[in-house]
Amino acid sequence: MESILSFCFAVLIAPLLPAVIQKVKAYFAGKQGPPLLINYYTTIKLFKKGSVYSTSTSFVFKMGPVVGFTTSLMMLLFFPMGEVSPLLSFHGDVLILFYLMGLGRFFTILAALDTSSPFEGMGAAREAFFSTLAEATVFCILILFFRLTGSLSFNEFFSGPHAMNLMGEYGALLILVVVGLYIVMLTENSRVPVDDPATHLELTMIHEVMILDHSGPDLALIEMGAWFKLLFYSGFLARIIDPFHSENVIVNALLFYAVVIFVYVTVGVVESITARYKMNLVPKFILTPFILVFFVTILTMGVLQ
Repeated sequence: MESILSFCFAVLIAPLLPAVIQKVKAYFAGKQGPPLLINYYTTIKLFKKGSVYSTSTSFVFKMGPVVGFTTSLMMLLFFPMGEVSPLLSFHGDVLILFYLMGLGRFFTILAALDTSSPFEGMGAAREAFFSTLAEATVFCILILFFRLTGSLSFNEFFSGPHAMNLMGEYGALLILVVVGLYIVMLTENSRVPVDDPATHLELTMIHEVMILDHSGPDLALIEMGAWFKLLFYSGFLARIIDPFHSENVIVNALLFYAVVIFVYVTVGVVESITARYKMNLVPKFILTPFILVFFVTILTMGVLQ
């Protein structure tokens, strides 16, 4: 029952948290910003509208939002929010999960290419290239965690005697992992300095240009999938950072989401004080966390001997 409630709460709160980023950015700009419930209003409005499809598109264009939303939702099924076990957990679930994420991205790219738009094709090419670079860091982190815990399950990563957190046995090494995972989060969720979700210039967009032709419920599914994905990566970081643990489930949940909100606030700060990188600098930025995590993996070879 706790796992079901935890999953349902994560699904419900996912649209709320990105509004925190908007509030932080508005604060830096000296503005009031949108209400915290803006994403709920927008989602309801989109579901009330109809979707418009170009005559040049096929069924692949309609599958993109559905597959992307479903795979993003499945991330929350496998991830332990707070100290509560996830709904689904087995040895090797991290591999299944990240391949599902790749499947969602694959169909999003296919949907963009199906429009026959040169701009969306350009964005799809950038998305495929940059996500490939980010995946190297993700799998390097999984290899590192497997070496330290002997498991390939998210639930076991953060439980037991070798739990992965900054206050644990390998806390010093995980500092670099946190930095690397944070950069991966910015990359995978198309945030500044890799991409700018608020831009409207097709030549500089990556993710946003791929969904220009989506509308109505399809666009709502894409937005919801993006919110779930951002919550997953923020939760991943929060489980590593969170130094507080209690025997009370509710207290643990409050502490966990407090750290998650802190991660969202930092994203807002980064987007407020950092400019978007030039395209030729983005690959170097994305490869930086891979170097950090690979260095940590090399260090563990001496620690574990």
